Amino acid sequence: MMRRLLFNLMVWSAVLIVAFPLFWMVVTSLKPQLELWARPPAFLPIEPTVEHYVTLLQDTNFLVYFRNSIFLSTATTLVVIGVATLGAYSLVRFTYRGRESLAMLVLFTYLLPSVVLILPLYLMMVKLGLANTLFSLVLAYTTFALPYALWLLRSFMAGIPEDLESAALVDGASRMGAFRDVIFPQLLPGIISTALFTFILSWNEYLFALVLVNSDASRPLTTGVMNMLISSFNIEWSLLMAASVMMSVPLIIAFAFLQKYLTRGFGAGAVKG
Repeated sequence: MMRRLLFNLMVWSAVLIVAFPLFWMVVTSLKPQLELWARPPAFLPIEPTVEHYVTLLQDTNFLVYFRNSIFLSTATTLVVIGVATLGAYSLVRFTYRGRESLAMLVLFTYLLPSVVLILPLYLMMVKLGLANTLFSLVLAYTTFALPYALWLLRSFMAGIPEDLESAALVDGASRMGAFRDVIFPQLLPGIISTALFTFILSWNEYLFALVLVNSDASRPLTTGVMNMLISSFNIEWSLLMAASVMMSVPLIIAFAFLQKYLTRGFGAGAVKG
């Protein structure tokens, strides 16, 4: 009994430590400007207000940055999942020379620091006439998200019994038909969990967006908010906290609706065939 109580106390302490910065972010975004600089600071807002959210949405380019981030993260996720799913299927189900070397090369690409790829990518985008566009960021995000997704889906794919697909092929199904009707339903939890983490990687990316895009119309949230609210002489803390809350909403919604698939995907990825 005492051991269980101690364990629960440790778990809840860890949860509170992790959750407190998020709680303080929300509380700060609801404080009027005068309360924000009061000393000592009030733990909860005395007169809560949403004026910072109104200012953020009406008087800044936050919605432009938000739209760009939604587009970039969604487009990157679709491209990465489409390529990674077929790539993982090839690495697991087909036997050909250099298969393992190719898998290790993909892993090595993921291990490279992002800063190493910045200059080659920038020069490539300039040569192709894609610099300072959203499409250039989609390509750049794919470079670091694809190896990660491919290795995750390779693990999920290896956990699906090959006998199921063989039975479908014996019954007359084509290779694509067997993939669609047998493999894909089994792989779906893994695809959803991988897609979620790919979306998060793209949503939070900062370095590529900082270097490849300098137009306000093409900036995502990470660089747009930084450029808008943080300067060498001042930080708009109230607007920054409101922006941080708004930036967290899509991820919270995604986790809330996809949590069961995420848990199921972790279980599937732990089983090896």
